[in-house]
Amino acid sequence: MGFLNHLINGVSLGSIYAIIALGYTMVYGIAKMLNFAHGDVIMVGGYMCFCATTYLGWPAPAGVLLAVVVCTALGVVIERLAYKPLRMAPSLAVLITAIGVSYFLQNAALLIWGSGQKSFTSVVKGSPFQLFDGQLTVTPVTLVTVLACIVIMIVLTLFTNKSKMGTAMRAVSEDKGAAQLMGINVNTTISLTFAIGSGLAAIAGVLLCSAYPTLMPTTGSMPGIKAFTAAVFGGIGSIPGAFVGGILLGVIEIFAGAYISTQLSNAIVFAVLILVLLVKPDGLLGKRVSEKV
Repeated sequence: MGFLNHLINGVSLGSIYAIIALGYTMVYGIAKMLNFAHGDVIMVGGYMCFCATTYLGWPAPAGVLLAVVVCTALGVVIERLAYKPLRMAPSLAVLITAIGVSYFLQNAALLIWGSGQKSFTSVVKGSPFQLFDGQLTVTPVTLVTVLACIVIMIVLTLFTNKSKMGTAMRAVSEDKGAAQLMGINVNTTISLTFAIGSGLAAIAGVLLCSAYPTLMPTTGSMPGIKAFTAAVFGGIGSIPGAFVGGILLGVIEIFAGAYISTQLSNAIVFAVLILVLLVKPDGLLGKRVSEKV
């Protein structure tokens, strides 16, 4: 497989990481918390689409829509039950709760669907096509994944910068107390942020399972960790940063696996992250924020 194929595979994988990382960065940017259960919401989205298309016989778009609706509702429920009571708690308590929610979702999936791998049918149909005299092979899943990532990033950027709710989100991100004094409903704003992030996780889960057609209760764990790495890599809290970080992470992982070692590809990804953070602690596009005491 040539350089161009590795590059397009890296961009495709990176686009999935970027969509997941956008969910992380939205939640962190507004609520200032790390939702480590985000990776398992990806898995729930994959199972919802799988059940809709395999057991119920629904068409692929309906399966994707069901996954988005269920994961959006799940994100709101998780925020209300697990995170809202800890709004004023130390960050360590929130982190431990997030890990607990993650294990709860994994074990719930284990009880419902079992530990065996499910064979996921891609929601994107069509045959691969070749470019540059056969040097580059592009699958429809790759094309849809990259386009979906670009569209989502543009829409999110416009939403946060131009809409009234986006302005409210930025206000809550800056100062929750001042935002509340200005008449902004902080709880609703944070719940909406979780809803958007979880909806994105569902889309990422469906695209991930379409590109790599296996599904099990731990499917979202490693992609979730890597997407969090991508968000930190690009500058957590920055929407363009999550996009850039995800794409770079996917390209580095694919090239490391192709030209160095498949066993060491994950280690190389995290080593690159450490090097970047040593040089630029706030990430590639992150901004240093001075805290007022």
